Amino acid sequence: MQDVRPKRLCKVSAWFLWILAVLLLVSSGITYRVLASHLELVFDTPILLPVPLSALPARIGNWVGTELTIPTTTKEYMEKNFADDFLTRRYINAATGAWADVYVVYCSSRLGGIVGHQPRVCYPGGGWIHDSSEPSQFISMAGRQIPCLIHRFHKPAPAYDQKVILNFYILNGQLTADEDDFSSFFGRRPNIAGDPARYVAQVQISSVLENSIREAAKDMTELILDFLPDKKGEVRSQILEVRDQRSEVRDQKSKVRER
Repeated sequence: MQDVRPKRLCKVSAWFLWILAVLLLVSSGITYRVLASHLELVFDTPILLPVPLSALPARIGNWVGTELTIPTTTKEYMEKNFADDFLTRRYINAATGAWADVYVVYCSSRLGGIVGHQPRVCYPGGGWIHDSSEPSQFISMAGRQIPCLIHRFHKPAPAYDQKVILNFYILNGQLTADEDDFSSFFGRRPNIAGDPARYVAQVQISSVLENSIREAAKDMTELILDFLPDKKGEVRSQILEVRDQRSEVRDQKSKVRER
């Protein structure tokens, strides 16, 4: 009499393996969707600075600033290129009448988003023609030598406009004017940990005269840097704010005691 048990066992094993394969396929698909959904949520959630860029003083020395109106298309562009925080403001020097537009953008959730904010990328999209770019430097109010790039653009007829842009970057607390420092794959990895000290920020100061942007950069840069994390992840503006609050509390206590 022929033994059919091995055949039945083979059939059972085949069905078991087939069901197991299907279960593994389904579970891997669910796992992928969950992870993808989580990563999308992480990427779409801005990483906030301890002190927002909007808190930058409207008056810096002789410079008095007013917020620039942001068109809807510009806001969409900022969102598309993952700006976690940004500032766009026009400053006018009350003593000389010079003006300069100050634009600061902070990208941390997706560091690669900063590429879309580079002048040679965003300005041509606005109808500007790139004339030249050259490395340069300036000295801040603290005596620090800061590397930068000087870009020149113009608009043809009928606009007949021109613009000079002083531009530099802060990469994880380090100053740089070299865009290759953050353009590599490893330099543009998503910030999954949500660390605000891992970022690329861009400082862009523009006007029609180079002298105006250099004066503004000299007077404002150190204060702008106070709002961005240093190499240790500390934000000087936050430290100063805490000190001011403590000082205010001490003053209030002193007044109470005097009464």
